[in-house]
Amino acid sequence: MTPDGKKVILYVHGMGGGGDSRIPSILKDSLGPGFEVVIRTYDFDPEIARRQLFSWAGEVKPDLVIGESMGATHAIALKGYPHIFVSPSLNAPRFFRVLAWLSFIPGVTPFFDRHYKPREGDRQKLHFAPRTLLKWKEVYHSAMLNTPLNGSADSFYAFFGRHDAFRRSGVVLVRTWRKYFGDGTWTIYDGSHFMEEEYIHSLLIPKILSTLK
Repeated sequence: MTPDGKKVILYVHGMGGGGDSRIPSILKDSLGPGFEVVIRTYDFDPEIARRQLFSWAGEVKPDLVIGESMGATHAIALKGYPHIFVSPSLNAPRFFRVLAWLSFIPGVTPFFDRHYKPREGDRQKLHFAPRTLLKWKEVYHSAMLNTPLNGSADSFYAFFGRHDAFRRSGVVLVRTWRKYFGDGTWTIYDGSHFMEEEYIHSLLIPKILSTLK
């Protein structure tokens, strides 16, 4: 909470997101003057990102942490706060570890850098170097220690899109979420990976308000 009584939400964006990401921008416009939504662009290197986010959490002292897509792993690691997730991609770090070995093949890293290049703006710069991707193993293991499966007392809730294409690929799986967080901790909405504005207003914002009540 800020000195003037505002509730602080630390929003952890997904891969290629950043300070001008869509969902936190909508939250800033919709939640009103009693809330402060903090969204900062962190490094793609997961070890650097972890240090940045821990530092920012210590600075802003959030009342709530929201993690989107790939940012879910980093959000989970922030211990001692209630958490909400949008399309948590808990299996993304496993895919990154496979991709790390492929990236030793000449030309693979430049291909993925071009394919996943974020749009212009305050956005995370992506570089799929093998050594960066290999760091996800330890970062993921450390984050998963702060889950109910491993004794965490933090609260966690997630939203999954019924038509999320990443669920077909296995990057996003409800059963992976269920393994770590148990039953009754998620909602499936009739949308995509990138939560549509109608569901931000009808599902995400009410959950934010009830969590911070």
